[in-house]
Amino acid sequence: MQKIYISQELSLLTIVLVGLFFVTLGYFNSRKIPNNRNYIVADRNEDSFSLTTSLTASALGAWILFGPASASTWGGLGAVFGYALGTAAPMLFLFNFGPKIRKEFPNGLTLTEFIKKRFGIGILKISLFLIFFYMIIFLIAEVTAIAFLLNFLSNVPLWITSAITLIICLLYILRGGFKLSVITDKYQFIFITLIILLSVFLILGNIDLPTFELIKRKSPHLVDIDYLPNYTAGLTFFIAVAATNLFHQGNWQRVFSAKNNSVLRSSLIYSSILIFIIVFWMGYSGLIAFSLNPKVIPDLGFFDLILNDKNSFIVIAILILAISLTLSTIDTLINAISSLIMV
Repeated sequence: MQKIYISQELSLLTIVLVGLFFVTLGYFNSRKIPNNRNYIVADRNEDSFSLTTSLTASALGAWILFGPASASTWGGLGAVFGYALGTAAPMLFLFNFGPKIRKEFPNGLTLTEFIKKRFGIGILKISLFLIFFYMIIFLIAEVTAIAFLLNFLSNVPLWITSAITLIICLLYILRGGFKLSVITDKYQFIFITLIILLSVFLILGNIDLPTFELIKRKSPHLVDIDYLPNYTAGLTFFIAVAATNLFHQGNWQRVFSAKNNSVLRSSLIYSSILIFIIVFWMGYSGLIAFSLNPKVIPDLGFFDLILNDKNSFIVIAILILAISLTLSTIDTLINAISSLIMV
C-alpha cells in the first residue's frame, strides 16, 4: 500500500497558492514589457544578481530531486561529480563563447542567427530540429517529475498536477515573456536555495557519523577509485548534460540580455558554482540514502532521507521547492520555444 505523506487537498492547495503567487507577481510586472524585443531578451540591461539567479534557477528543474540521487546509487561518487560538472559546464563554456557571439551579433536574439551565418541553412534546419526536440523533451520531463512527486507524496493523479502546473506557468509567462521569467526566477531562486539549505541541515543533523565515513563503511565501492562506473558514469553524465544544455535557447537569451560582458562573465561564474554545489548535494544525498538503506528506490533517495518522520512542514517545504524548480524551468522552456518561433 502506498504511503501518504500529506493529504491530496493540502498538497494541491500548496501548489496552487505558490503558483498564484507567481501569477500575481507576473500580472503586476507584465505591464513593464512594452514590445516583442523585450519579450525575447528584455532590455539588454540585466545586472549580475538578476542574471545569476535566473541562470541558476532556470538550469535547476525538478529533475534534480530524482536524477542525481538515482545515478549515485550505481554510478558512485563519479556520477555525482559528472552530473554536477555537466550541469555547470555550459556556463563555463558561455564564459568565453558568449561575449564573442555578443560582439558579432550586438542585437542578437538566438543562437540560430550565429548558426545560420556561419554554417548555412542546411545546418540551421538540423540545429533547429535538435533544439526544439531537446527543449520539448525537457519540458515533458519537468511536468512528469512534478506530477510523479505529488503522486508519490499524496497519490494525486498525474494529469491533475500536470494540468495545474502548465496552466499556472502559461498564465504569467505568455503575458510577460523573458523579462517576466527573469523576475520570477529571483523569487524561485530564493525558495530553492533556502529549502535546499534546510535539507542539508536536516539530513546531516540526523546522522551521527561524518557522512563520507558512513559511505566508506556501508558502501565502499561507491567511493572506491577502482570502481569503474565512477569513471564511466561520470563521463557519460558530464557529456550528456553539458552538450544538450549548450543548445538551450533559454541560456542564449540570458547571454544576450546581460548589461555588458563583465556582468555576463561574473554571472556565469557565480551561477556555475551555485549549480555545481546544489546538484552535487542532491547526488551526494543519494550516496547517503543508499548507505543507510541499500533497498532504497534509487529515484527516491533524497526523499527517503528527508521524509522519514512524515513532518507536514517538511513535506510542504519540499512541495514549494518542487514547484519553484518546475516553474523556473518550464517558464524558461516555454519562452525559449516561443522566442525561436517568433524570431
